[in-house]
Amino acid sequence: MKKRLQYTLAGSISLLLSTSCFAGHHQHHGKEVIMKNLETGKIIGSVMVNSYDDDGVVFTPHLSGLTPGIHGFHVHQNGNCASSMKNGKKVLGGAAGGHFDPEETNAHRTPWSEKGHEGDLPVLYVDEQGNATQPVFAPELEIEDIEERALMIHAGGDNYSDSPKKLGGGGERVACGVINK
Repeated sequence: MKKRLQYTLAGSISLLLSTSCFAGHHQHHGKEVIMKNLETGKIIGSVMVNSYDDDGVVFTPHLSGLTPGIHGFHVHQNGNCASSMKNGKKVLGGAAGGHFDPEETNAHRTPWSEKGHEGDLPVLYVDEQGNATQPVFAPELEIEDIEERALMIHAGGDNYSDSPKKLGGGGERVACGVINK
């Protein structure tokens, strides 16, 4: 019950932020990012990426087939979702590189922090049926900065810290898409 309340609260906060904050603002630069399951290569849906004047970016998912719960959700440095090798092991989505960090902070923080990766997004909420539809808002991003970069969903949640595990503890990469120009 506590976990379900936590998920519902996270989804409600994201929806509130993404809708009420933009009354009277103009939407620009809508882009659809096709997301694929990194293990199977199958399309699991899309994420609409929109900017609102200079007030940040809203990511609106239309995804299915994900594990219920909260997932780490990030913009990664490279616009490539292919696998790569690291220490002799295959890393799904490894060609996407690390989180988008143009200021080279080398720190994983909250999406509204100016002291962390710019690619750190609010968590993605997936309902009990495996669907993600709740929008999330990233106030520190501009859409022009994230074009040609990867949008990544991780297996686990995100605590917006590098402790106790680096990069929020999200773990393996499970789905990816490229934000095209």
